Formats: sequence, structure tokens, C-alpha cells
Amino acid sequence: MTQPLFITVLILVCTIACIIYGKFRADLIALVGLVVLGLTGILSLEELLAGFANPVVITLAALFIVSAGIFNSGLVEEVGNYLLKFGVGSELKLLLIVMITGGLLSAFFSGTGIVVILIPIVVSMALKKKMSPSRYLLPLAYASSLGAVLTLIGTAPNILISYILQSEGIVKLNFFDFTPIGLVAFAAGVVFMLTLGRKLLPEEPLAARNSVKELSARELAGIYKVYDRLHYLHIPGNSDIVGERLADLHLPFQYEITLIEIKRKAKEKQLPLLSKQSVISAKADEVLHPDDIILVFGEVENVERLAVDYELEYKHFNPEQIKKHFVSSKFGLTEILIMPNSNYENQTLMNMQFREKYRCNVLAINRNGEYIQTEVGTERLKQGDALLIHGEWKNIERISADLEDMIVIGSASEEVVEQRERTQSKAPIIAAAITALMTILLSIGAIPFVLSVVIAALLMVVTGCVRSMEEAYQKINWEPVLLIAAMMGIVRALENTGGVRLISDWFAIFFDYTGPYGLLAGFYLLTMLLSPFIPYGVTAIVMAPIALLCSNTLGVSPIPILMGIAIAASVALSSPKATSSNTLVMTAGEYQSKDFVLMGILLQIFVGIVLVLTIPLFFPF
Repeated sequence: MTQPLFITVLILVCTIACIIYGKFRADLIALVGLVVLGLTGILSLEELLAGFANPVVITLAALFIVSAGIFNSGLVEEVGNYLLKFGVGSELKLLLIVMITGGLLSAFFSGTGIVVILIPIVVSMALKKKMSPSRYLLPLAYASSLGAVLTLIGTAPNILISYILQSEGIVKLNFFDFTPIGLVAFAAGVVFMLTLGRKLLPEEPLAARNSVKELSARELAGIYKVYDRLHYLHIPGNSDIVGERLADLHLPFQYEITLIEIKRKAKEKQLPLLSKQSVISAKADEVLHPDDIILVFGEVENVERLAVDYELEYKHFNPEQIKKHFVSSKFGLTEILIMPNSNYENQTLMNMQFREKYRCNVLAINRNGEYIQTEVGTERLKQGDALLIHGEWKNIERISADLEDMIVIGSASEEVVEQRERTQSKAPIIAAAITALMTILLSIGAIPFVLSVVIAALLMVVTGCVRSMEEAYQKINWEPVLLIAAMMGIVRALENTGGVRLISDWFAIFFDYTGPYGLLAGFYLLTMLLSPFIPYGVTAIVMAPIALLCSNTLGVSPIPILMGIAIAASVALSSPKATSSNTLVMTAGEYQSKDFVLMGILLQIFVGIVLVLTIPLFFPF
């Protein structure tokens, strides 16, 4: 082994190991490895930067903009609502419709985005049927991964494999060339989930929610046991708290208490019988007045300690009255999920100035079924965390607008829903037309596929489906884009130093005894084993050039082998962190890691066996 080859293999192994370890961002790790290869002279400057100009990378970036326009328009939500209406009836029928809906939509749009849109819809439908949402959310995530392999643009590995086959002069794949084997994979997944998989799904992880009719704000309060921690306190004129600014009191840190709202007498002079009280949302800069009645959220002993320290008086209240006031036409309660790659990940609510930004209070955090209700402000948020939010409906709607960071899975006010429907009346038609145009261009292949997607992305901006270029740039998830570009450079170094040839020769010696089916099964299995640990289908970048050379050495068509790699890299089901979709449903469905491991491994093995037997029927050896 030459020194350049040794350095390249070492960098590749360290890069993959650090990505699997998961302590740092995957794109940062890959970029460091790429820079080291450039500094050692193994890659020239042109080779180092080539990945960033690759059509695959540009296509992925443009697809994020196209997906943003589609999701902004409400098109997916309308289609999803329409398709899920056919799920009326038994649990089996609803499960089938959920998987078909998630799978078909993921073939054309971002699978993660589909899950984002469908989670609240599926949860609401399940609860209305008095069924546990956990019976449907994991199948939804799996369906989004399986459905994504149906088309050329469904997953990054599909795009990558198509580019490699075309650049090598082997075959040019069109938009629906993946569809036959994609349908086989998807059908195998549905059959598994409707039979053995259905028996493996958790029975009652959401027992507290099974008795409710729908996911309303008041029911959310009951689930989190909010009402037991609400207290009214009266501020007498002689209290030291009078004149203090709320932010200066540091109640969440000194007493583990959240001040939610203030009842204050109206300033104008009125007859006693006509005197009114105004209800004020607790803002950081709000100054407390004499005779204010404050609504606080916290444990009884902490509230009592606050009352003693500031000579506050307990105010007795009727529990039913506070329930009506706490959730009303003005004030609401909702639950949000922190999305993967969110700007809020690993940050605290205090550092984010969440209360100041949204004028809402975070009352609790649900992390994988564990409810955190103390020191919420200093808790570092993780992807998949569910936050219980209370505030005015208009401010809750501002949170709903940050869809790139959060998913609202609770309820919204009727006014918000009506306003959203009015503003999106024409947008779905425009988004659908642009999507149809992109599909037609990709299907006929008259222009390069990267140009077709870029045209669609520009049209999304021009027509207002994406409001501005600034928003377009914000909607691009740069981690997979940069990760794939950097990994392309690292694999290029492996090719230049002879590493790909060396590894492919080793594989050729082994698979020479197994025949073409063994070759297909071997590369499928290797890719499947790595995919749960390396995100965004990057395993396809590493495995594809090795499989290409190995197939040529053995005299086997590389097309079925690379097709198998594309699907195995796309369908990572055995880990909650393997895909963003898995991460999102984990908290929403209150699953445990073992649910993904057992179900995912069995499903991947079943789908793999079916594909190894059927891929050669569509793409012969």
C-alpha cells in the first residue's frame, strides 16, 4: 500500500467513524477530511472543489427550494387530507391508507417534509378513532423512506446512481426508471407492516391519549397535567415585588416557576360595578403593579416559597373557571416538535430568548416519553423534543411559521385555520403546475435533469410560492448538500490512489464464487448495514464506484448492482437517528429505540430478499 493510499484510507475510515459517533455535524467532519486531502497534495484544487459543482449536489440544493414552495403552498397538506379520508373504517384500512399516502407523496416531495405535514393529521385521525397514534406514525416514517425510491428525484442515492451510470456511458435513467423496483420495495414494505409488522407495533404507548376524541388544547393540558401546577397569587401594595421587571426576577431559575399571565384592573375610572380586569401576557419587560393577580406554573412548594419571600397571597379559584380561561379564544396551548437540523437544536430556551421572540411560555418538554417540567429554560433542546407552549393564539401562529425549525402537532385556533385557507387559495394550483412541469421535463429527458429541477426552483421563487431568494437559501438543508459534495472529493481521492481498484479486486475474488445474485446480495447487505449510521444515503457514494469496478471485473452488468445500492442506501429503517423522519415520529409516537431496531432490521431483511430476487427481472445481469 502506497503512502497516499494509506493516508486516504485513514482519512476515509476516520471520517466515517466520526460520522457514526455523531458528536459533530457530519458535513463538518467530511469537510475537514477533504481539506486534509488537499493539504497533503493527494487532491488538486480542481479535484477538491469538483464535488461542489457536481450536478447531483446542485440538484439536491434546488430540490430543497422546490419542496419549500410545495409545502408553503399547502398542496401536500390538501393532498394528504384528501387521501387519508379513505382510511375510514378499521385499523388495518387506516394503516394501509397512511402508508400509501406517505409513500406516494414521498416519491415526488421531500420524505421528511411529508412526515412533517402528515404527523398532526395522522395523530388527529387516530385519536378521533380512539386508536393509539403509535400504531401509525412508525409505519408513516417507513413508508416515506420506501416511497422515496419510486422516482429519480425521491432520494439522493437515486440521483447519485443515475449520474454515475450516465457519466460512465452505461445508461441514462429517466424519471420513472426506478419505479418498477421501487414499487416492489414499497409493496414488500406494506405487506410486511400489514402482517408481522403490525403485530410488532407498540400497543399502548399513548394510553393517556387513547381516551380522548381529538388532540385539542385542553386535552394537551390534561396529558401534561398542567392544571395541577397552576396557581393564582395576589400582589398586595406592600409587597417587594411591586415595581419589579419580570425579567429581573429570574423566576424560572430562582423558583423553577413560570409566570404565565397577569390580571390587572383597568386604568380608567369606572363605577365599581363596571370595573374590569384586563388579562396581560407575561412579557419579559412587564412591570408588576399593586393588586395584580398573577397566574404562575410550578410545583406547590416552589410557589409557596415565592409567596413567602414576596408576601404574596394565595387566590382561590374554581378549577373549571381556570380551564376555560387558560384555553380560550384568546389564549391557547399547543405542542411542537424540534426538527432535525433545527437552529434550536443544542440551544436553551433562555439563550434563544424564546419568550421574548414569540411572547409564549414553554411549560414542559417531552423527551422520548420523559416529561421535563423544572429548569425548562436551561435545558438544552434535542431533535425530536416536544415542547408544550402556552400563549395568545396570534403568537402561537408565529411559531407555526417557523416550519424549518419546528412542527406544530397540537391544535390551532379556528381563526388561524381560516386565515391559512384564505391565503393559500391559489398557491396549491401554482405549486402543482410547477411540479407537473418538472416531472414532465424529467420524464422526457429533453434537457439535463439538473436544469429541469433548477427551472422548477426558480419558478417557485418567481411565482411567490417561495417568498424571496433569502427564504430560498434558508430552506436549503446545507448539511446533506455539503456532506455529499465533500464525500465525493474523498472518494475521488480513493480512486486516484488506487484504493477503489484494490477494494473492488478483493470483492471480486470473494463474489466470484457466489455468482451475480451473490454479488447483488453482498453489496445490498453491506450498504444496508452502513446506512443506519451514515446519514443522507452517503453510503452510496462510497459503495457505488467499488461495485462498478467489481461488476466489470466479473463481467456482470453494473446496473442491477447499483440499483440495489441506491435502494439499500435510501431505506435506513433500523435506527431512530438514521433518517429525519424516524427522529420526528419517535417523540410524537413515544417510541423506544428497540421499536426501530427490531422492526427495522426485519423489514430491511424482508425487503432485501424480495429485491435481490426481483431486480434482475427488470435490469438483467
